[in-house]
Amino acid sequence: MRILFVRHGEPDYERDCLTKEGQLQAAAAAMRLEGEGISRIYSSPCGRASETASYTARLLKLPVTILDYMHEISWGGEGIPENGHPWSLGDLMLEEGFDFYSEDWRNHPYFAGNTALSYYEMISERFDAFLEDHGYRHEGRQYLCVGGSDETIALFSHGGSGACVLAHLLALPFPYVASVMPYDYTSIIILDFPVKEGCYIYPRIELFNDCAHIRRSPGNKPKLQKTSQ
Repeated sequence: MRILFVRHGEPDYERDCLTKEGQLQAAAAAMRLEGEGISRIYSSPCGRASETASYTARLLKLPVTILDYMHEISWGGEGIPENGHPWSLGDLMLEEGFDFYSEDWRNHPYFAGNTALSYYEMISERFDAFLEDHGYRHEGRQYLCVGGSDETIALFSHGGSGACVLAHLLALPFPYVASVMPYDYTSIIILDFPVKEGCYIYPRIELFNDCAHIRRSPGNKPKLQKTSQ
């Protein structure tokens, strides 16, 4: 199975929809995705994500299934610097020498009381159930293939909820992923889940932060957006 994660296009946050540029990005992304063999489309319930998904859905003549838990995350907590913003906190933890290999980021003062942690845990739990429905049971840091398929699915979501899923699936610390793995509007990330019935597998990164469809000229190269929205 292949999962194509697609971030929404440039948004009008106030209206929770796409800007004119975001609409152009979504249309370009749809053309880029046309040949990927997508059989199912899923989306966050937020307007900017579902609007982005609609361009691919119309082109491929597929319905869009809403995953309510993939809405954008929130963050914050008393006494936490940077207003609890996970991306900035990830940078701080790296600068301060936090050892992501031997220490649990969940217990760090920046995240122990941060609303972002509850979102991370909720999204991780719900996505595990989603994967099991598709034939992959999460056990520890591995996935047991219990009837996995070779279908390709697309999920349109956000910088924050998407980072939660990527960190969870790849067994990487969430603030580390937020800091060192940013991705831009309508960027495409592909994870591959091998079909090996009855065997443990690890998801493999096939593609990360592909923005070629919106890089039409040297002067139009997108800037990485290290925000959750």
